[in-house]
Amino acid sequence: QVQLVESGGGLVQAGGSLRLSCDVSGSSFSVNAMGWYRQVPGEVREFVATATNGGSTRYADSVKGRFTISRDYVKNTVYLQMNSLKPEDTAVYYCYANILLRGRSLLEGYWGQGTQVTVSS
Repeated sequence: QVQLVESGGGLVQAGGSLRLSCDVSGSSFSVNAMGWYRQVPGEVREFVATATNGGSTRYADSVKGRFTISRDYVKNTVYLQMNSLKPEDTAVYYCYANILLRGRSLLEGYWGQGTQVTVSS
């Protein structure tokens, strides 16, 4: 069974920084793209950033220049370095991964449980 576990959320003042981590655990799988989404209560979950196996990255316009996504391909971990945080970045941040289970032919999407990020003004 594959699990994604996030860590690193918390409370920070505007202008501050946080680093989120997401570890993929389990056995008999390979990871394709990994990334982050965020969600505010009552709103749709929105894309934040993604990183492919080839090293390509993509960001939402709202976080470009402030957030950086990176991966440790050996540890199956994805990070989100968040700088110059704003109150509007407050949300629950969810990690996702596109995973190929051994014996399967299609990628499957997995989500973490979410970690709260709160930015005070």
